[in-house]
Amino acid sequence: MNEERGIRQRIVLGIEYDGSGFFGWQAQQHGRTVQGVLEQALTIIANHPVTVMCAGRTDTGVHALEQVVHFDTVAERSDHAWVMGGNAHLPGDVRILWAKPAIGDFHARFSAIARFYRYIILNRPVHSALRHHQVTWCHLLLDEVKMHQAGQFLLGEHDFSSFRAQSCQSISPSRLMYFVNVYREGNQVIIDISANAFLHHMVRNIVGVLIEIGTGRQGVDWTLELLSVKDRTLAAKTASPHGLYLGGVYYPKHYGLAKHPVFEQLPPDARRFEG
Repeated sequence: MNEERGIRQRIVLGIEYDGSGFFGWQAQQHGRTVQGVLEQALTIIANHPVTVMCAGRTDTGVHALEQVVHFDTVAERSDHAWVMGGNAHLPGDVRILWAKPAIGDFHARFSAIARFYRYIILNRPVHSALRHHQVTWCHLLLDEVKMHQAGQFLLGEHDFSSFRAQSCQSISPSRLMYFVNVYREGNQVIIDISANAFLHHMVRNIVGVLIEIGTGRQGVDWTLELLSVKDRTLAAKTASPHGLYLGGVYYPKHYGLAKHPVFEQLPPDARRFEG
């Protein structure tokens, strides 16, 4: 048995969480984090210390529809046991959705082709009492058509210096944007954004710009101007973390992980990496 011989195997999990009660993903000495509570639960099930690696760290207040993580273990457990046992030791605002053994050299972060974020704006005169931390509220009427048009200037590979946090530690500001879709569902304006990777606060800074365009305070081509000037101080304020969700992560086919339907929109330059 693996446990007796100390042979490690890699397990992959899909995680859903409400980030409003956490100080982000990454474990820290002071403050409740998603990584912290997840590692505590898995350590109990594995009966040895567990460290998890995620596809993309989320900030304070940011949620996940499906975060992907992996961990190495000598414990032999069924997929069902990792899910049900893990959830039995997790707080109600974090859930393991699925578990499966990793294939080959899988790594939750470095094997990813693309990531997708969803931002939800409640666009009505009154905020929600029921989803106060799950959506961002804008009482001014938003023009989602203009917001969508503005987002198309961001497609392709660009220097996103105007859309990165000033504290961003990434070596390069260059990212490859696959799609930016803005659409309305009743009184909600939804923004779906996918890229090969994201800079710190990149999605929230893009959303801040699109909201300014949606209210008419800026023109549709403002996103193009901001790409050119490469100056964060000239852009809009960073949008709230409330309403931001890590929607899913896309991996090459040979890893055997299901992909979110939104990734059907990926252009050919991303699909060539599917394998």
